[in-house]
Amino acid sequence: MRFTSLFPLLQVENLARSADFYRRHFGFVPVFESDWYMHMKGDCDHPHELAIIHYDHDSIPEIGRVPSRGVILSFYVEDAAAEAARIEKAGIPIVQALRDEVFGQRHVIAADPDGILIDIITAIEPDPDWLKAQMG
Repeated sequence: MRFTSLFPLLQVENLARSADFYRRHFGFVPVFESDWYMHMKGDCDHPHELAIIHYDHDSIPEIGRVPSRGVILSFYVEDAAAEAARIEKAGIPIVQALRDEVFGQRHVIAADPDGILIDIITAIEPDPDWLKAQMG
């Protein structure tokens, strides 16, 4: 199979609220919108895509008509600390404070209005001892 596009499709309870959240706080712009589905692209140098759909729309098989849970969106940025301050100022819930990980990430985890986690990450140097242990 050869992909022409790949994006998460989040099943949400309130489409307008979720779309507004990703527009205002993360710069996504709609490329298609209806009352039950919205397809968005990142307003940046990379063609990142995100789609949201009302969780009980009849295009979803009945077994899957539930709000998305246990999903983490990972956004790599230039400065996770600056983004952490920005989202905290905007009142976005931070569920894990900014921290550095031994495996080479500085990150903060926030939550969208539907409880989808957003991991905002800047790559940093991994701990050399940790890295050595991982290489066997």
